[in-house]
Amino acid sequence: MKLAIVRSEFNSAITAKMEKAALKNAKKNGFDETLVLRVPGAFDMPLAIKKAMETPTVDAIAVVGAIIKGDTKHDEVIAFVLAKTIHEMELKYGKPIGLGIIGPGVTWDQADERAEEYAQRAVEAAKQLLQMQKRGF
Repeated sequence: MKLAIVRSEFNSAITAKMEKAALKNAKKNGFDETLVLRVPGAFDMPLAIKKAMETPTVDAIAVVGAIIKGDTKHDEVIAFVLAKTIHEMELKYGKPIGLGIIGPGVTWDQADERAEEYAQRAVEAAKQLLQMQKRGF
């Protein structure tokens, strides 16, 4: 099984920690190979996700990033658009995507505290969905 991890580099102190946790958990969950695609920010993820979806050797995708609350509702807009787009691509291409995006509405400290857990959950969700597909669901 091959997993693609799409990681936002914005808030890199947090997302680098997420990438490391996702890679470790991918190995633990039986993924033979892992491809890491890094993009500037969460809003930029869909193109990389699409490329991973179109790569025949990629079986599942885990997306990791942190959308931190600022002074405006920008974090909410980004998170909503991203989640909707990811969901639509999962349905269109039929490959599992584990969503490990922290936010919106979180502080830096909250995101930092949740980084490893969210990354691990994204990998585990991708694997569980892939297993469901293999069983014919």
